[in-house]
Amino acid sequence: MKFYPEIEIDIEKAAEFLELPPSRLEDLIEKRSLKRNWDEYYNIYRFEGHAPHLEDGTVLIDHHGSFELVRGFPKIKRAMLLEPSIKNSFSKINSVVVEEKMNGYNVRVIEYNGKLIAFTRSGHVCPYSTEWIQNLLEMDFFKENPELILYGEMVGPDNPYVQKYVYDIASLEFFVFDIRYKNTGEALPVYKKKEIAEEYGFRQVRLFGEFNINEAAEKVKGIIKELGKKGREGVVIKDPEMVLQPVKYTASESNCADLRQAFKFYNEAGRDYLFSRVIREGFQSYEWNESEEEFQQRCLRLGESILLPMKKTIAQVETGERISDDFQIRVRDRNVVYKFKSYLERLGLYVVFETPEKIGDEYVVSIKKMNKSTNDKTLAMLEGQLWS
Repeated sequence: MKFYPEIEIDIEKAAEFLELPPSRLEDLIEKRSLKRNWDEYYNIYRFEGHAPHLEDGTVLIDHHGSFELVRGFPKIKRAMLLEPSIKNSFSKINSVVVEEKMNGYNVRVIEYNGKLIAFTRSGHVCPYSTEWIQNLLEMDFFKENPELILYGEMVGPDNPYVQKYVYDIASLEFFVFDIRYKNTGEALPVYKKKEIAEEYGFRQVRLFGEFNINEAAEKVKGIIKELGKKGREGVVIKDPEMVLQPVKYTASESNCADLRQAFKFYNEAGRDYLFSRVIREGFQSYEWNESEEEFQQRCLRLGESILLPMKKTIAQVETGERISDDFQIRVRDRNVVYKFKSYLERLGLYVVFETPEKIGDEYVVSIKKMNKSTNDKTLAMLEGQLWS
């Protein structure tokens, strides 16, 4: 048996808990697919990359030789054409539930050593999200349901990952979209989740209703059009019992908003990220059988979302200005500011934090996330370098 000083875990016991051969777990450790969290969370490990039968971002907690899992976010596939996708994905049931897909960032919340902590999608314990969760939620649910995990969306303008001003939220809020069991990741049925969330006073993503399979596509189309007008993201279509896998679908305005942000930092954005959003527009336009005027509006919206931010980026760099992603955070404990800065830097981000400003009982901090690749690439082009 090999010894891994950076992974202080009983390989045999952990492998037995995970139902893996010890050699397979050792292989994951050697490939750095299992990593420790930082600081006081050193007994919490996260799976990065491919691990058998586990979602990326799954968390393994070592309670001194006994273990529990916080499963990662199940990958939700996307409908490109609504009607055939709904009928194909939910052919075994008669109706589906439609909930809003809010535009923020996912966190999973559990109780750990007497405090609430928040895991990001990748399985890190985010100090900023954790402070907010500790201020937003009470411990009652977690004491009375230690086997359950809250899955939710952090939404609002004081969001360091996805800044959105389309919701009636002053700073930051947490909206529950799933409640799942530890270890298995099994989800509670939609209406059971709703009942529990109401009992404990949790904010929830909006439930639009339950629709017969044969009418669901047209209902979702109407919902999506209204959400798009408000600049919101889209919907998640679910089996009420949460046995079948959910399906997601987004508004054109949300696709274009993503593209506007991505093309501002065009050399950081992945090509798959950009291309997939353009493809969504083509399929949606086809299925909705748009008029010529509607189609032209879509073309204009899509084209502007690509070209306008790029043109602005080029103009800014030419004047000597460094482009950055600007946002702010709001905390009660000043120490969280420095923990969060360290956290972002450990993730490999180059961030510039302004001096915290005391406003009432909170500290507000302006932050610039510098995007070196796009800055450097644009400057090189302006100086005559060829695209390769």
